[in-house]
Amino acid sequence: MTGSQRPSCIKDLYRLMQFDIDVLVRGWVRTRRDSKGFSFIEMNDGSCLKNLQVVVDAALPNYIEILRLTVGSAIAVRGRLVKSPAKGQPFELRAEDVTIYGLADPATYPLQKKGHTLEFLRTIAHLRPRSNTFGCVFRIRNTLAWAIHKFFQERDFIYIHTPIITASDCEGAGAMFRVTSLDPAALPHDETGTIDYKKDFFGRPTYLTVSGQLEGELFAMAFSRIYTFGPTFRAENSNTPRHLAEFWMVEPEAAFFDLRDDADLAEDFLKYIIAACLDANMEDLEFLSKWYDKELIPTLRHIVETTFERITYTEAVSLLESSGETFEYPTRWGSDLQTEHERYLTEKRIKKPVIVTDYPRTIKPFYMRQNDDGRTVAAMDILFPRIGEVIGGSQREERLDVLLARIREMGLNEEAYWWYLDTRRYGTVPHAGFGLGFERALQFCTGMSNIRDVIPFPRHPGSAEF
Repeated sequence: MTGSQRPSCIKDLYRLMQFDIDVLVRGWVRTRRDSKGFSFIEMNDGSCLKNLQVVVDAALPNYIEILRLTVGSAIAVRGRLVKSPAKGQPFELRAEDVTIYGLADPATYPLQKKGHTLEFLRTIAHLRPRSNTFGCVFRIRNTLAWAIHKFFQERDFIYIHTPIITASDCEGAGAMFRVTSLDPAALPHDETGTIDYKKDFFGRPTYLTVSGQLEGELFAMAFSRIYTFGPTFRAENSNTPRHLAEFWMVEPEAAFFDLRDDADLAEDFLKYIIAACLDANMEDLEFLSKWYDKELIPTLRHIVETTFERITYTEAVSLLESSGETFEYPTRWGSDLQTEHERYLTEKRIKKPVIVTDYPRTIKPFYMRQNDDGRTVAAMDILFPRIGEVIGGSQREERLDVLLARIREMGLNEEAYWWYLDTRRYGTVPHAGFGLGFERALQFCTGMSNIRDVIPFPRHPGSAEF
């Protein structure tokens, strides 16, 4: 086979709908069936859900080898793309040359042409991208990631990379993975008998980051508008369909923004990226809707077309207390909202996305700006039907004295945040930002019920396979 011809994507062949042209296509065999004098191969290259039918004449010199092709085998086909006489497909590729790159042993290849459970596919995460379901999921993941960058770039936000290794706990929750070069079999100790981290690689205890927010704030104080989009880590022993130990976060920060500006940005952002999926991945969404969530597409359209409701935390608690519903977690002012509360508000009471603002200061991190009432902070959560919170954000505390008092009140190490406090000493301004869990948003956009099915290689308690 000549190497000079540029390969075509199957997706482009369906988009352009040109006939009687010579093409070169590379991909993997989905099925092969043989007829008298011909073989019919369904191949897919991952560019779209649809397969391409290849008609192979028995007169080809390597036809005996072609008859050995099995599901999962990798091939390249050069030939003529012509209108198909069969129903259900616009064209077919009449093969003039077939190159076999690699066969797949049918006795051991786990993705034969049959239904597979999602639980089984998680055990073969290295092969599951070849399945229809995960082809759809990861194409949507690609669209969502690109739309995120496009949204912020169009609004003059600067993309920055914040540290993966950190010495500070942004959330104050303590659920962090420790990073160390010390030998666990020969740990150094100081005179008090505790581990001497001065002899560790960084000379202090360090961890995998739970958020790039604090460093993002530093850059917002120089560039006005920034965003981060990278991996974050939580060492929470949570075996649920909503939690991962490693996931990706999107975190914009904007100087001179207050809470209302922050909420406006977040609403526009969510509508933008969901609209991008509806525009670019309808075929994938239709497949996922058919097999996993019948209401997926109407739900996504509803988000894009609806103005989000805005209520305070106090109003939300009042609605929950007067609902007549029996919740697993009782509602009272001062306790955090649970997923069941968030879903009630979005699905039964208000029936659209809700932005809840002004949460009690006692349940929120130290960096959120305190309101004048002394009881609440300028925080916001955006709640979606079916998944609850999808975005959490706040106006940040820009007043040095108030921020210092809050750090001391929470018993945090003031010296560890000296660099963060400097931004309040030198040219402090009101600013705000939010965080979007990328996989949580992707769950919503795909209708998948388990978050482990929207990330290529899920990390969770007891599992770091692949």
